[in-house]
Amino acid sequence: MTMQRKFPVWRSALFVPANVERFVVKAVERGADALIIDLEDSVPLAQKDAARALVPGIVKRFRDTGKSDVMVRINQPLELAVRDIEAAVIQGVDAIKITKVEGAEHLRLLDEMVTRLEIDRGLPLGKIWFVGLIEAPGPLARAHDIARSTPRLAGISLGAEDYATAIGAKPTEETLLMPKQQVVQAARAAGIMPLGTIGSVADFADLDGYTRIVRRSADFGFVGSACIHPSLVPILNAGFSPSTQDVEYAERVVALNKQAAAEGRASFAIDGKMIDIPIVQRAEALLERAQAIAARTHRSP
Repeated sequence: MTMQRKFPVWRSALFVPANVERFVVKAVERGADALIIDLEDSVPLAQKDAARALVPGIVKRFRDTGKSDVMVRINQPLELAVRDIEAAVIQGVDAIKITKVEGAEHLRLLDEMVTRLEIDRGLPLGKIWFVGLIEAPGPLARAHDIARSTPRLAGISLGAEDYATAIGAKPTEETLLMPKQQVVQAARAAGIMPLGTIGSVADFADLDGYTRIVRRSADFGFVGSACIHPSLVPILNAGFSPSTQDVEYAERVVALNKQAAAEGRASFAIDGKMIDIPIVQRAEALLERAQAIAARTHRSP
């Protein structure tokens, strides 16, 4: 299976319980880059079969009326995951969010299931991405292997609440900082997206505090995060987008770099600061991301 490794822009991904109609109806109005049809924590065990049956209709509604990408969050253990995948591998689904990832073999097994369903259902091979959620210290120790497990994997994140519970800690910025940084390192080393925030996604009442966390998370290298409340979507979209000032500075760096290269120089100064290759590369990456965000913002449903 071959896949073009050009990842989507997912600054914000809003959880939408598959079994709660009022949330489904409003979801497309929230402005999220992605909508996550949740079959896991927000759906009681007794309602999971009914929720799975709703997935095709929800996907069609999201596609017909909105511009957001569509994900489906599936369950662990495996017997639930298999049924969820059978419901999720359909036209219009962009990604499957894999909870409680155990290791590389876990993702490769699910990849094989998805590939077989794509073949059986006449869907494009490899088009549905994976997003892996690491939620325990054992899998975190295998994060680099997980991040390299399959070309289908677009990004990984740390499940803050479950991880904190697993290590007997509170899900604070301080306790999550080290494991979150490990996720960034593993993702970047594998060339995939580090997703999430430094803190937890559970507290959505403190919008000022959340804004600070999102900005700090972007500084640490994260590129987007899931959220459980629509009030957080605009904060994520803004916090994980380059500012106008950042874009203007990056354009200046790139332009002066071209001028320096024409003059046979590999470095130059801006406002008393030396600019060399790594800074130019960051500027080029920032401009590329700004262009991708603009393309997403202006695309049609």
